[in-house]
Amino acid sequence: MNAADPLLAHRLASEPWYRPVADEVALFEAAWQARMPMMLKGPTGCGKTRFVEHMAWKLGKPLVTVACNEDMTAADLVGRYLLDASGTRWQDGPLALAARHGAICYLDEVVEARQDTTVVIHPLTDTRRALPLEKKGELLHAHPDFLLVISYNPGYQSLMKDLKPSTKQRFGALDFGYPAHAVEAEIVAHEAGVDAAVASKLVSVAERARNLKGHGLDEGISTRMLVHAGSLMARGVEPVAACRVALVRPITDDPDMRDALDAAVTTYF
Repeated sequence: MNAADPLLAHRLASEPWYRPVADEVALFEAAWQARMPMMLKGPTGCGKTRFVEHMAWKLGKPLVTVACNEDMTAADLVGRYLLDASGTRWQDGPLALAARHGAICYLDEVVEARQDTTVVIHPLTDTRRALPLEKKGELLHAHPDFLLVISYNPGYQSLMKDLKPSTKQRFGALDFGYPAHAVEAEIVAHEAGVDAAVASKLVSVAERARNLKGHGLDEGISTRMLVHAGSLMARGVEPVAACRVALVRPITDDPDMRDALDAAVTTYF
């Protein structure tokens, strides 16, 4: 860690491109000004992470991102003592690092973490804005610029994997979904480097697949997957092959469903 700037590695060097869909940018800016913790809800690959990156750049704040998982412990978030040649020393976890020095902390797919881990965020999300570092014997009061943002995909959650109401009620929430056809095509064209006509066809394939969600597909084709397919096409891969690799094969192993999706691809390409 850079002693002069402990958040140096978390500062964005350039603007992450983001296409606003509604009033989410203005709402997030207002939440930032109020220091209201925010919760982003929406399907995988619809732009939640890119939105947070864009807002961190727009606000001029470092962004500490944590990809949550079921093995993550409270110590992974808060910090722990480490042993080195000079003895023991305390190392802040990503949550404590952001709170101490004034960054936006983004907990991506927060429900993947165990509930006994996520409860450590509670004191940071109310008027206390503090983080108890029990092993260190410190009550860390959050920097004035600190903001906590979490995300999750409601479509994947079950009763066993959901946020407690006591956690949800501490956050403001923004709903994310797949954009309207023209907007999504604009995003795909920009990100993948393909022309508008190709991008529009890719979105049409995705819309067909999304109609099958709950009828053989657990999740539809995401905007991120469309960008992957477009990127292959921009590098000379034949369109049907690009769609097979980037859109069809990743989301299902069912032969009948693959045939249906392959047919949708050939309809447009």
